[in-house]
Amino acid sequence: MTHNLNNQPLYYQLVELLKNQIETHLLANDKLPSERELEKKYGVSRTTVRLALQELENEGYIYRRHGKGTFVSDLTKQTANLAGVYSFTEEMKKIGKRPQTRVLSFEQEEADKRLARALQLSLGESVFKVSRLRLADNEPLMVETSYLPVKTFISLTQEQLEQKPLYDIFSEDFEQKIRLADEEFYASIATEEDAEVLEIHLGAPVLHLVRTTYNMKNEVIEYTISVAKADQFHYKVRHLRNQEKN
Repeated sequence: MTHNLNNQPLYYQLVELLKNQIETHLLANDKLPSERELEKKYGVSRTTVRLALQELENEGYIYRRHGKGTFVSDLTKQTANLAGVYSFTEEMKKIGKRPQTRVLSFEQEEADKRLARALQLSLGESVFKVSRLRLADNEPLMVETSYLPVKTFISLTQEQLEQKPLYDIFSEDFEQKIRLADEEFYASIATEEDAEVLEIHLGAPVLHLVRTTYNMKNEVIEYTISVAKADQFHYKVRHLRNQEKN
């Protein structure tokens, strides 16, 4: 293996190679070659192999059994990782599920104090309100209500929302490149409305997600409030210790 034209680290290139092998040639619970075998096969160092395997484990592609080796995870039974969820569509595809989106409503309204603050707008400015039901393999997983500034997406239509993912619309139709997204999570119970749409019992546990998305100019272009089935998602975060502090 050598560095490619994008100057990606070797371990990342190995991650992509192994992902392709897992997705196209291996089955759940198949055993992967040992670290030594991977090192020899791909001509990389043991450190590179270990970094790649750690990344695959973090993403849920593999699991380890002490003294037995490394095995392929059952991607069809994974729950979605909410840490760094950037696109529901891509996240579902990554874990082997077929994503679907139903647009429940699309309307225009004036920003109240809460929305004006969240979207960095003036009070009363026009915003699009988009409610969508997100499904995977025909199972309702999440209800999303997104607020978008009309001045940024003035020609947005419901037809566009029904044809492609929202973030594809951002980049392809409005040349809005995302720089970062802040997300907050908290546990709650399903309201009557949430329960009906998600096909769960009233009072069932749910996760609330609040996402604020910024473009390259550091302008807020999306404020989304979501309610997700608690048993279909997990949240994972990695803490790195500052070695200079005790």
